[in-house]
Amino acid sequence: SVNTVFIDPGSPWQNAWIESFNSKFRDELLNGGLFDSLLEARVIIEDWRIDYNMNRPHTAHGDLTPAEFAAAWTINHQPQAA
Repeated sequence: SVNTVFIDPGSPWQNAWIESFNSKFRDELLNGGLFDSLLEARVIIEDWRIDYNMNRPHTAHGDLTPAEFAAAWTINHQPQAA
């Protein structure tokens, strides 16, 4: 069975990864202004998401972009001949 686990209010250290993401998302996008429509918000947020997930370096990946990290991982993790 799967159970939901809630983070205690005021305890961001219980899920530091998502708290870090939320901080970047707010600082880089949401705090920059107001959206004129839901469609505008969806388009701008999707553009930011694609850039965040594809183009920008991540410290968790040794400052590589996710695409660079995936390519390096694929090269370094090839099956070895028996």
